[in-house]
Parts: sequence; C-alpha cells; structure tokens
Amino acid sequence: MGKPVDVHGQTSKGPRAEDDIPEYTPMSWTLSEIRAAIPAHLFVRDTKRAIGYLVRDLLMAAAVWRCAVFIDPYFKHATTRQLLTPAGAEIARWTAWLTYWWFQGLIFTGIWVIGHESGHGAFSPNKRINNAVGFITHTFLWTPYFSWKISHHRHHMNHASMEKDEVYVPKTRSDLGIPKEQPGHSEIDYEDYFGDTPVYTLYMLVRQQVLAFPAYLLFNVSGQKTYPKWTNHFDPRSVLFTKEQASAVWISNLGIAAMIWGVTKACAFYGAAEVAKFYGIPWLLVSHWFIMITYLHHTDMSLPHYRGKEWSFQRGAAATVDRDFLGWQGRFFLHDVAHYHVIHHFFPKLPWYNGEEATRYLRQKIGEHYAYSDKPVFKALWDTYNDCQFVEDEGEVLFYRNKQGKAYRKPAESYLNAQATGQAGSRIQRK
Repeated sequence: MGKPVDVHGQTSKGPRAEDDIPEYTPMSWTLSEIRAAIPAHLFVRDTKRAIGYLVRDLLMAAAVWRCAVFIDPYFKHATTRQLLTPAGAEIARWTAWLTYWWFQGLIFTGIWVIGHESGHGAFSPNKRINNAVGFITHTFLWTPYFSWKISHHRHHMNHASMEKDEVYVPKTRSDLGIPKEQPGHSEIDYEDYFGDTPVYTLYMLVRQQVLAFPAYLLFNVSGQKTYPKWTNHFDPRSVLFTKEQASAVWISNLGIAAMIWGVTKACAFYGAAEVAKFYGIPWLLVSHWFIMITYLHHTDMSLPHYRGKEWSFQRGAAATVDRDFLGWQGRFFLHDVAHYHVIHHFFPKLPWYNGEEATRYLRQKIGEHYAYSDKPVFKALWDTYNDCQFVEDEGEVLFYRNKQGKAYRKPAESYLNAQATGQAGSRIQRK
C-alpha cells in the first residue's frame, strides 16, 4: 500500500533532473471502496453537538468583543493617572488591539467554517437548519451564502479537473507565454518570465491574502478560465447558476445588502474607525485565513491535476493536502478545517468533529495517496507561491512546475504505458 506522502518531505528535496523525479501512479480505489473503510457511525450528524460548537464560538466572540470595549478607556485612564507613561500606554494599547484582532479573527473564521459546513449539509441532517445557520453566519461575514454554496459544491464535484474545477485552476505554459523546451535548442531563460523580486512577491502575497476572496466573488479571479469575462457570484444570470437557482442568488444578495445597510448605520452611529477596529479588521483576517487555508489545501508541487478521462471524483479528492495549521489554535478555533481537509473532500457531509478519526481510516486505506505536511504554514505559503507556477499544455496527469521549469513529480512510466494500451483507469468509478 505504501506510506502516506509527507508533502514537506517531498518538496524539501527541491527540483531534480527530469529523469530523477519521483514517479506517481494515480489512485485506482473506487469511492465505494474508500467509504466502506470508514465506520458508518462517523457519518452521523448530531445537530445538538453542532449547535454547541456554534454557541461556543458566539460566546467567545461576544466575550472578547466585550473585553475590547475597555481597551481605549483603560489606557487613557492609565495615562491620566500617570500609571503609565504616554509612550508606554500607547505601546500597551496597540498590543491589546493586536491581541484582540488576532483572536477575534480566528473566532470569526471558526464561525465562517461552521457556515461552510452548513452549506455542505454537515451541520445537521435537517436542510432548513443547515441553510438558516449557513445564511446567517456567512452573511455576517460578507459571504453570499447560497451563491457561494452553489459554486463551492461544483468545486467539490470537480476538484483537480483542469476543465471543470471552479477555483485554483493552474495556469498552463501557454497561458504564461513560455515556449515548450525542445531537444537541441537553447535552454529557456525562465528568469525572463519570473524575474520578480522578494519584495514584489511579498506584495503579491499580501494582495492575494487580503483581496483574493472578494475578487473571486466579484470577478471570478483564480476561477475557471473558460467562463465569460464578467462572471460573478451576484448576477443570477451568471454562468455559475441555472435559472432555477436565480431566487437563491437574490436571497444571498439581499443578505449582503442588509449587511451594507447595517454597517453603514453602525458607522454613522459609532464612527467608521470604531466599526473598523471592532469588526472590520477581524473580518479582513477571516478573508486572509480562509484564502490561506484553501490555497494551501489545493496547491502544492506534489499534488496532481487531471485532464479528460483520467479525472475522477476520488482522484480529485485525494489531490488535496492536510496541514498542521497554527497548532492548537487552528484545531480549537478553526474546527480542524485545515488539519483534516482531505477527508472533507472525499465526504463533505461527514461532520467536522469526526474528521480526525475518519482520517485515520482514510490513511490506512489509500496509503501513499494521502498527503500531509507539517511545514510551518507561513513558510509553506511563501514556498508554494514561489514554486507552483504552471502546468504543461499537454498530458492528462499534471504537476506544477516552478520558476526554473522543474517539477517534483511525474506520472509513472508504467502508468503511461498502461494508459497507451487503454488499461489505465480501468478500475475508476465515476461519481
């Protein structure tokens, strides 16, 4: 069966000569075989337990919000009473606000995660409860619940398919205008195409982390390249939706409109600076954490993408990676969303609180096709953004190439030979 793939161990060895790249044979398990390996009780959704997690998160958010109310008055009082010097009070005040933003951002992200689980039907077996919880929590955090739920579901159904996936679709060599290497010709100077500086890379990363999710919702940035130019999540006529789904899109839009009205009124009453301090900055951190988590789940030099008949639901589900995200804080505040994402792609309705146990059975079943990384996540973000540049224009099993045009994995020769004779993928069960 082979051991699970340690993505950190794979990629830390760096690019190699093409002949020395580790080989990869696509997974042949059927989805029913994989599901049979996981005990049935782990799929049971417990509404009361899920509500308990939601109430816990709401109480934590209210508690830290309440504590933050006293930050400015306390340090103003400390300065007036000469308990602290003005400079010392200012340093302590900003430290307190940074602490609030960090933890409230994590708590808000956990609430967003519960909305995401509701969208998959993992919160409760009751569809109305799922939609009520998902709509309220996602709308509060500026996500059009029904609209995004529709496109996100299609992402799950088509993940790692070059033709059908909704988001994080790799650029190809031709997309970047890089010529194909030809034997006997001069080597390609990849620096001409990727000659950016670390400062520029940092700027692009910050821009991605802050703006990527709004840009995806509004302009389909990083989405499927075959969609029309003005594809977005707010137009019921968008290619993302069917005519039958138009009413759901309008409901999502009304929710966002209510948020615009509410925040506008709050700014008029409390002041824009107060609204930004208590709500705006934590929300920006939600956007950051969500983009960072999903980007690192679906992007790595060791993960395959597929074209045509070589794609299947279960192969796409396995083309994700579990990561140790912020240690105990990621596990507690973010409901293990980053630690056990692979099992979520296989079975989106499986309750998140059963993810750890279900992952143990999944690893035993699929072995080397399970990917995990314990690389520190900010280093992983930097490395992944720099390494994962493009895939080739041809081929049905693809791996990212870096700024030197090198890959870390390639399809196994035996697999390619079997593919040529029509034997590859013979055990694939389509979903």
